[in-house]
Amino acid sequence: MEPTATTSNSFTQGVLTTRRRFRFLGLTAEDLIRVFFGGNAAVAIIVLTLITTFLLREGIGFFGQNQENLQIHRRAGLEYVDFIRGQMDGHTALTRELSALRLKQLQAALAAGQTPAAANAGLKDFDTFSDKFSDAVVPLRRLVSELTSGPDGDAGVTAIKTKFLVAADKRVERQQLLDAGKPEEALKVKIEAVDFAQELRPVLDSRPAHADASRELAAALSALAAAPPAGDFAQFQTDVGVYLATFPAVAQNLADWDYTKPVPFSRSFTTFLFGRDWLTASQWQDWYGILPLFIGSLMVSLVALILAVPLGVGAAIYINQVATAREQRWVKPAIEFISAIPSVVLGFFGIAILGELLRRLSGVTWLAWVPGFPFSERLNILTAGCLLALISVPTIFTLSEDALNNVPRAFREASFALGANRLQTILRITVPAALSGIISAVLLGFGRVIGETMIVLLCAGNRIAIPDFTAGLGVVTQPTHTMTGIIAQEMGEVAVGSIHYRALFVIGLMLFLLSLLINYGAQVIVRRYRISIG
Repeated sequence: MEPTATTSNSFTQGVLTTRRRFRFLGLTAEDLIRVFFGGNAAVAIIVLTLITTFLLREGIGFFGQNQENLQIHRRAGLEYVDFIRGQMDGHTALTRELSALRLKQLQAALAAGQTPAAANAGLKDFDTFSDKFSDAVVPLRRLVSELTSGPDGDAGVTAIKTKFLVAADKRVERQQLLDAGKPEEALKVKIEAVDFAQELRPVLDSRPAHADASRELAAALSALAAAPPAGDFAQFQTDVGVYLATFPAVAQNLADWDYTKPVPFSRSFTTFLFGRDWLTASQWQDWYGILPLFIGSLMVSLVALILAVPLGVGAAIYINQVATAREQRWVKPAIEFISAIPSVVLGFFGIAILGELLRRLSGVTWLAWVPGFPFSERLNILTAGCLLALISVPTIFTLSEDALNNVPRAFREASFALGANRLQTILRITVPAALSGIISAVLLGFGRVIGETMIVLLCAGNRIAIPDFTAGLGVVTQPTHTMTGIIAQEMGEVAVGSIHYRALFVIGLMLFLLSLLINYGAQVIVRRYRISIG
C-alpha cells in the first residue's frame, strides 16, 4: 500500500501546485474550462475560414479566365459559326422526332400482327420521306464545314483560334524568359500577330451563301411537311413550322455580329450559372455551365429524400413510440449500422445488382403503367437515388428519434389522460412537438445526400445534360451527372491554375454556399415553428 499512497499524494500535490499557479495567474477552474472549449471553437472557426479562403483564392480567378475564353470564341469567329450550328441542331432535333414517329408506327404494325419484314416494307414511303428530310440540310452542313476548317481543311475559324492561342503561349514564354533574366533568348521567341480583320473576311463574306442555304432548306422542309406520308404528323408539322420561324432571327444575329465588340464581364457569370453545357478539352470551344450538374444533384437528392424521409421518420416513430424493448435492441442498431457501410461498396452494389434489377423490373408487363417503364439505362437518377436514400436513412432516423425522445413525457401522459389512444397521441401530440427536430433531421439528411460523391459517380450514369422533363415522372429513369461527381471525376486530370481547374473550385464554392443555405433554412424553420407554438 505504500507505493500507492505515495503516488496518490504526489498526484494530489501536483494538482494543488497547478491550482496555485493558475490562482496566481488569476484563473479559476471555470476559466480553464472556458478557455479549453473556447479554444476548440476558435480552432473550428479558423479551419472553416481557411477552407473558405482557399476555395475563394483558387476559384475566383475563373471568371476572368472565362471572360477571356468567351472573348476568344468571339474574336476567332466561332461565335458566328455557332449561330449556324444552332440552326443545324434544330434540324437534328426534328430528325430525331421523325425517327421516334417511325418507331411508333413500326410498333403499331407489329402489334397488329405483321411480321417485321412486312412492317418495314410498309414504311417504305416513310423512309423515303425521312431520307429527303435529312438530306435537305446538306447545303447548310457544307457551309458550316467550310467555315470551320476551310475548303481544303487547313483554314477556317479553328485555324484562326489556333493562331491566337499559339501567339498567346508565345507571349507567356517570352515573359517567362524575361523574368528569368534571359533577354537574348526571349528575343528569339517569334510571335505572329493575328490580323482578325483579314482572317475573318471569308467568314463575313459567307452571309449570302448562308441566306441561299437557309432559303433552300426552308423550301425543302415546307414542301415535305405539306405532303407527309400516311400517319399522324400533326405535331411534327407544327414543330417544323416553329423551326422555320427561327430562321430570320439567325440571319439577324449573323448580320449584327461584330468580332470587335468586347464580351462583358457579367457574361462570364451568366454562362456559368445558366449555361447548359459542360464541355472540356474540346477541339471547338470549352464551355463551363453548371446548370445540368446542379439539376442532376437536385434530382438525385430529391429522389433520395422521397424514399428516405418516410422510411427514416417512420422507423423513428415506430422504434420510439411503438416497438418493444426487444425490437429496439435489434432494429435500432441494424438501421444505424447502414451508415458504417462504405459508400464505394454501395456504389459497386448499385452497378452490379440494383441497377440491373431495376432495369429488369421495369420490363415486367404489369408494371408498364409506371412512368418511365421500361427503361434501358441501368445507371440513372433512380438507381443513385435509391442508394442515397439508404445512406441517409440512419441520419434521419437517429436525429428524428432524438427529437422524439426530447418531447416531455407529460405531453403523452396528458393525452392519454384525456382519452386519446396511442395513434392519436403520436400523430397529434408527439410528432408535432418534435417537428422542429424532425425537420432538422430531414435537412441534414438532404445535406448528406447532396454532398455524396462515390455513389453518384458510379451509379448516376454521368451524362452531362439537363434531363428531359417532358417525360414527366419518367425523368427519374434518365442518366445524369452531379456537382460532386464532376469534381471527383475531373480534378485529377486538370492542370493547376487552368480555367478548368478553377471552374471545379467554383463548383466547390457552390456546394459550400448550398450547405450554408440548407443550414440557414433549417434554423429559420425551427425558429418560426418555435415561435408559432410559443
